[in-house]
Amino acid sequence: MSVASLRLAARESVAGLPRAFWWLWTSTLINRLGAFVATFMALYLTLDRGYSASYAGLVASLHGLGGVVSSIGAGIMTDRLGRRPTLVIAQTSTAFAVALLGFMTDPVAIAGVAFLVGMASNASRPAVQAMMADIVKPEDRVRAFSLNYWAINLGFAVSSMTAGFIAQYSYLAGFLGEATLTLVCAVVVFLKLPESRPERTAEEKVRQPETGIGTVLRDGRFMGVVGLSFLISLIFQQGYVGLPVAMGTDGFSAADFGLAIAVNGVLIVAVQIPVTRYTQHRDPRKLLIVSALLAGYGFGLTAFAGSVAVYALTICVWTLAEIVNAPTQTGLVVRLSPVHGRGRYQGVYTMSWSVAALVAPLMSGYVIDHFGAGWLWGACAVLGTVAAVGYWALMRGLTPELPEPTRTKAPSPTTPATRPAAPSTTPLAIPSPATPSASPLAVPSAATPQVTPSSALCGESRTGSGV
Repeated sequence: MSVASLRLAARESVAGLPRAFWWLWTSTLINRLGAFVATFMALYLTLDRGYSASYAGLVASLHGLGGVVSSIGAGIMTDRLGRRPTLVIAQTSTAFAVALLGFMTDPVAIAGVAFLVGMASNASRPAVQAMMADIVKPEDRVRAFSLNYWAINLGFAVSSMTAGFIAQYSYLAGFLGEATLTLVCAVVVFLKLPESRPERTAEEKVRQPETGIGTVLRDGRFMGVVGLSFLISLIFQQGYVGLPVAMGTDGFSAADFGLAIAVNGVLIVAVQIPVTRYTQHRDPRKLLIVSALLAGYGFGLTAFAGSVAVYALTICVWTLAEIVNAPTQTGLVVRLSPVHGRGRYQGVYTMSWSVAALVAPLMSGYVIDHFGAGWLWGACAVLGTVAAVGYWALMRGLTPELPEPTRTKAPSPTTPATRPAAPSTTPLAIPSPATPSASPLAVPSAATPQVTPSSALCGESRTGSGV
């Protein structure tokens, strides 16, 4: 590819996005530049404090439990209180909780504050996802979510390398550094981001009741995606809970792990945007199945790693899975989320990652302590296979369909603006790869709003990310 082609692709990737998006993008980058706790907590507890892998897994699980507890509440806050206030509250709370965690020495106190950090940091995710869907035009959401995911991983790559060396001298400095940058992130949101929550008209309020959590839980298709997201998340979590412990057990240092895991962020920064440009109009069924298999067997190959270079090669394999899965799955989730219920839908989806963050450390700590790391990597291969079969079963009835026209005026009384309590049973439809639609899926139901898709995880963002 020529330099001119690269410049054109770069311009097309960033042009036309609103100013508010770039401030949200900036806050995401700042937040991820300070990432420390989620990445190095296991090493901090086992190498610096001398606790067992099981205790490290317990603390990481309590961190995940905090996210489970806050997911639904944060989704409701996002819809009721607003996106901007939810972000400011969550990020400010995260900053203070992370700083406090750095000073804890008692094992019970460490576990308790880790739970609070998990609650606070996870509360940002539904608000970020909903705000990005609000402020970006439907046809630009794929690019916007990919760029945000790119910022997450740019920050992650930088922070992994620098924090790994900081940890050699002072873990406390890492905690305080993350707290400071998270607080800066909250200031950026407060000063630069306007509220984006769509307001319901009086007619809409009378015609359709507010989307409740029960509505989300009864949406079988959406909950199926949530369940598969849990399996995929359970695999990816091992990169931050199982992998550092396994490398530490094999005699590698915190700096070694930092260099190896930084490959994940660097690779995503290098190829996320071009890969998304290539895959955004392709069959999501195949993309999700392939990504699940790459994730499972990428971690499975870790059983044969004996050097930092080989660990890095296995990380490359499951990173490719992440690059493909993140935009495809998140596009599906946002597609299934009604406009006035985005916060709640994103809260339930975020909970799948939080539950995985709760289960994964217990799983990795127990398996490593009692059976060895090889069994953990074999289990990841099995989970990847199960997830691939699940995606095939969930989406095998989908049929191609032309893209839906964009709604340009308020809905008529016969077209409600929010998802009804009983989700439509009309099958999803996938546009043909030849069509120029920015949507991987469509929901062709007369009773379902024409919610336009978005893409790329911010949730998803990475484990422990406040943004």
